[in-house]
Amino acid sequence: MDLHALQQFLVVARLEHLSRAATELRVAQPSLSRTIGRLEAELGAPLFDRGGRLRLNESGRVFRAHVERALGELDAGRRAAAEAAHDGVGGVRLAAETFLTVTGPLAAYRAAHPDVDIELHQLSAADMHRALLAREVDLCVASQPIPGDGLDSSQLMDEQVWLAVPPGHRLAARDSVAVPELRDEPFVISRSGHWQRRLLDLLFNRHSLSPRIVCEGDEPAATAMLVSAGIGLTLLPAVALSASVSAPIACAAVDDPGCRRTLTLHRVADSRQSTATRLLHHTLTTWPWGASSQT
Repeated sequence: MDLHALQQFLVVARLEHLSRAATELRVAQPSLSRTIGRLEAELGAPLFDRGGRLRLNESGRVFRAHVERALGELDAGRRAAAEAAHDGVGGVRLAAETFLTVTGPLAAYRAAHPDVDIELHQLSAADMHRALLAREVDLCVASQPIPGDGLDSSQLMDEQVWLAVPPGHRLAARDSVAVPELRDEPFVISRSGHWQRRLLDLLFNRHSLSPRIVCEGDEPAATAMLVSAGIGLTLLPAVALSASVSAPIACAAVDDPGCRRTLTLHRVADSRQSTATRLLHHTLTTWPWGASSQT
C-alpha cells in the first residue's frame, strides 16, 4: 500500500472536500481523485459517501484510525532513530488550546534544555485525541475533556473562572453574580469549541438560558480590551488575571461551583517517548501551578 496515498487520504478524510484537500496538498484535483479511487479499489470498499457533499463513511472512519496509528508509529520510529543516531534528547511537540497558561513552564524548560527543539501547535480539544494517536504531537494541554481512549492524563491545575465586566458596569462592585442576572447581558467570548465558550454555554444551559453573544473570535488577548471598551462581558481564568492586562476591568465570582477550569496534560499511554518529551512532561507535572491560581 502506497505511503504517499495514505497520507493524501488522511488529508481528504480530515477536510471531506477534494478541491480543498488538493490545494493543501498542492496536487491536481483529478490526480487526487484517482489516488483515492485506487486506494478504495485496493481495499475493496468505498471510503467516502459521494451523494452530494463528500463524507467519510464508516469504513473510512475505521480505516482512518488504523492509518493514523500506522503513520504515527512510523514517525515515532523515525524520530527515535534520529535521536539514537545523534545521541541527543530529540525534540518535543506540544499542543494547547492557548499558550498563555504554559508560557512559564515553557520558559523554564527552554532555560534548562536550550538545545531541544520545541514545536508548538494550537489545537482545539476536539482535535487533540486524533493528533496524539497520529503522533502529530507528543503532549497536549487541554482545558476541557478530551474524548477517546488510550491516553495517559495528569491534572495540572484547577482554578476559578471569573466574570469580567467593564468599569462602571452595574455588576462591577459585586463580589458574586448569579447566572440568571446575566440573561440580558452581551458577551464577548471565544468561538464554539473553545473551553471558555463551552463553559459559558454550560452555565446558561443549567438555567435553561442562552447567552447573548455579541462578539466571538480567536483573539483571547483582545477580549479584555473589548470588555474594557464596554462591548460586553466575558469569562476569564484566574491565571489570565495574574498576567499583565493593560485594559481596566472589574471581576466578580459566578455563583456556580462549576465555574472553574481544570487544566490537564495528555499523552499516549504505553508509548515510547523521546527524552525531550519525558523532560517536558516532568516539567509540566512538577510546575507550581497553584502559585499562579487564586481560588
